[in-house]
Amino acid sequence: MARPEHKHWETLQPLIRTLPSAPGVYQYYDDQGRILYVGKAKNLKKRVSSYFNREKSESGKVRIMVRRIADIRHIVVDTELDALLLENNLIKKYQPRYNVMLKDDKTFPWICIKNEPFPRIFPTRNLVRDGSKYFGPYASVRMMNTLLELIRQLFQYRTCRLNLTRENIQAGKFRRCLEYHIGNCKAPCEGLQDEADYMDTIRQVEDILKGNLSSVMTQLKQLMKSCAEAYEFEKAALVKEKYELLEKFQSKSMVVSSKIHNVDVYSIVSDAEAAYVNFLKVVNGAIVQSHTVELRKRLDEADRDLLEVAITELRQRLQSNAREVIVPLRPVLPIPEVRFVVPQKGDKKKLLELSERNAKYYRLEKHKQKELVDPERHARRILEKMKQDLRLKELPDHIECFDNSNTQGTYPVAAMVVFRQGRPSKKEYRHYNIRSVEGPNDYASMEEVVYRRYRRLLEEGQELPKLVVVDGGKGQLSSAAAALERAGLRNRVPVIGIAKRLEEIYFPGDSIPLYIDKKSETLKVIQYMRDEAHRFGIAHHRKRREKGSLASVLSGIKGVGPKTAQVLLQTFKSVAGIKKAELSELEKAVGPAKARIVTAFFQQKS
Repeated sequence: MARPEHKHWETLQPLIRTLPSAPGVYQYYDDQGRILYVGKAKNLKKRVSSYFNREKSESGKVRIMVRRIADIRHIVVDTELDALLLENNLIKKYQPRYNVMLKDDKTFPWICIKNEPFPRIFPTRNLVRDGSKYFGPYASVRMMNTLLELIRQLFQYRTCRLNLTRENIQAGKFRRCLEYHIGNCKAPCEGLQDEADYMDTIRQVEDILKGNLSSVMTQLKQLMKSCAEAYEFEKAALVKEKYELLEKFQSKSMVVSSKIHNVDVYSIVSDAEAAYVNFLKVVNGAIVQSHTVELRKRLDEADRDLLEVAITELRQRLQSNAREVIVPLRPVLPIPEVRFVVPQKGDKKKLLELSERNAKYYRLEKHKQKELVDPERHARRILEKMKQDLRLKELPDHIECFDNSNTQGTYPVAAMVVFRQGRPSKKEYRHYNIRSVEGPNDYASMEEVVYRRYRRLLEEGQELPKLVVVDGGKGQLSSAAAALERAGLRNRVPVIGIAKRLEEIYFPGDSIPLYIDKKSETLKVIQYMRDEAHRFGIAHHRKRREKGSLASVLSGIKGVGPKTAQVLLQTFKSVAGIKKAELSELEKAVGPAKARIVTAFFQQKS
């Protein structure tokens, strides 16, 4: 069904009707002339018409894009493959608002074998079309450097920039350098190595760079055998070292059967915002290239569509000519002479699983980086998990936790800690001295402090927490629930209790506890709050107890009353400080008469 309600329908309708039924690329523009979307099609008329069909444009994002279309342009090509490549190039050039965005702008390095007499071997990021041979590109610089290091250990070749023409060498223009003396070069600059021997080395290097390690190893094995037969045992030992080095490198690179030759592997993992596609290049069972790209979703694209975008881009960028491609989903791509395989078992299935693990690791690393850059994102994710685990109606971005502390009923105190956005808000921590409870009664103490806290918040019109946590099991939880009911907040503020023994979570009126996974972030946040409230409460309780013990010592001095004891403690901070004080200092604090009494008391004690 057409879209007559579209504000640009009168302009768009003739454009759609006159589109050819041929392969090509279409481009959507808004009324400001900005490009919105680029797409490819086997049949341009059918594909573009489908966007203006109500049944086929169910996605909200697609409907928004379609409403913004003010102009349609198209380019007709000969084949679907041409359309695919043109679409990819146009997306990279214009970066349209609604196209999948490939989050990768690296310039990959290559290994160059220079087109010159006695070719040099070196890494580069610039491709010069001068007949030189380039191998790569390498998505991992580390992988490339490992290969170059291996080649340097195996073969002797020059690293200088000298123009080693036959005329220059014969004229004796050059002198051997340090590389010759340390055994890294055979000094072709002085004619000590002929070009045929040098080019034989270059051919072996090319075999290694192509992944054909077996052919080089065969040559080394034959050379080692011929040296041994000629009784050149030192030379045979050197060749053996090179053979073993190459064998070790191959064993590290080997993943599955060496029968798998020149195969590309693609896997995809995705979430609501992005997809991550990993690429592996396999030659003779060895991985010679690996790379992962991130694709930002724009129109809720399916994994198959995103995989097609990634395969098109990576094959073009990495210049892959593999005839077999291992994938988790069979894409619809018009690439001639390429067979897509979805393996169900065996070595190819293992390769696909390895690629998927690489994609998952990359996604995990990206999420960690985002959390470091945007800690609020990390906090929101944890709070969403807490909301789900604890069956809350609102996001618990403001939580308060209570804990009691006393010594056999003496010096009873309580502590309250506040967490906002999953993190401590220490300026809002509060201490409470228990007023109405005598003796060791944790339940009554909990009810008192919870009631005092929320009665005051209501009186002052302050914000209420989204969750209250009490340290204790069913008894403490019942007391806290009773306090909230007295304050008129029973159904307005959710409350839970955490029992220490098995880390059980209790809800009011439910005798069966909730057991949360011990590794869960929800339980870790609750434990952190409980431990923080306990630490804060213990610190306050210790101070009260110390003050009480100091007051009891001073109260034993005949002639010193509570007011004098308080002045002494405020001035000298401790009994030890009072003991060390000079008579003149005591006189300044409490007067001559009281000072003499205090001094005489401590002298008698000592």
